[in-house]
Amino acid sequence: MGKTGKKPVCKPSGEEGSDSDADRGSPGPGELDEKQVSAERHARKAAKEKQQEKAAKEKVDAANVSIGSNTALLVLKLVVGFMMGSVAVVAEGIHSGIDLLAAIIAAIAVRSSARPADKDHHYGHGKFESVSGVVEAALIFVAAVIIIYEAGNRLLGAGEVGHLGWGVAVMGISVVVNIVVSRYLHAVAKKTDSVALEADSLHLSTDVITSVGVMVGLALIYITDYHWLDPLVAIMVAAIIIKAAYDLTKVAAAELVDASLGDEEMACIKRIVGEHEGMYVDAHKVRARKAGGMRYVDLHIVVHRDMHVHDAHEVAHHISEDIEKCIGGELGKSEVLVHIEPCDGDCEECEKDCGIKPDMH
Repeated sequence: MGKTGKKPVCKPSGEEGSDSDADRGSPGPGELDEKQVSAERHARKAAKEKQQEKAAKEKVDAANVSIGSNTALLVLKLVVGFMMGSVAVVAEGIHSGIDLLAAIIAAIAVRSSARPADKDHHYGHGKFESVSGVVEAALIFVAAVIIIYEAGNRLLGAGEVGHLGWGVAVMGISVVVNIVVSRYLHAVAKKTDSVALEADSLHLSTDVITSVGVMVGLALIYITDYHWLDPLVAIMVAAIIIKAAYDLTKVAAAELVDASLGDEEMACIKRIVGEHEGMYVDAHKVRARKAGGMRYVDLHIVVHRDMHVHDAHEVAHHISEDIEKCIGGELGKSEVLVHIEPCDGDCEECEKDCGIKPDMH
């Protein structure tokens, strides 16, 4: 964040219009019952943990729904695809098989990421979801390569496709099921900030597009009797799958390499720090990253060198709590570390009795 570029506004203690602790909303020494403050903080922490447990269960339930729907569609597409002799429908079956494997990985990831920090994982297990996203993207890419290979062989062989009505019916069922499930997963992913479920939702959304493509292809075969359209549609399906794999890799990999939070969240953090400007001399080294659904923020603030440790701690607590409320959402999934530094005493304002300099008398 750098220097604030603004000197502390200094006013004599007790002067009318002075920037008192109460005016700034900061907890002045002796003004609050420490036991009450501590009890309130513990209550907020307990409520946050309860919400996080509820969110973890909701994520697992959503992953299980995805596993069930993908299993049913996998069996249906493969049976009908082989019966028809359609490489496009079989390709869709393979796509659903990859979706099923991805859903299983997502289920494992959301269970693992919900585990608390331990001696081997001091920052928790949030990145399990990001790892699962990269693995799922790799699986999608492999499926696309298999589909292109089989479609190429079919183009050279030019086999015929039968039972076109069955294929259209299966694709129609797939479209309806995947629209419902993908929307449900997307809603849960947004609510719980789950990378794994967002990836699973993306898979199924891609499946909707490819299923519609296969339906159109089968309809064209029925109208034109051009059976080479079947493998051509399968290759188009594979191209869409590759694009989805690329998009997913970008999102998941960003968290694995500790990319900064988005512009909106960083602006929120800087705004909160700026709102507390009267409580410190300077703020710098503001950094933030994301791991799974958890956000980690750290920053340095400079306080008056004579400020009591307890008061400096209260200032840090005040800032960190407000940042957590701003970026953590109702689940409060954020951790903020505020490092306290003493000023060097070079500021000429230090000679005055200002709102930041503590009263030593």
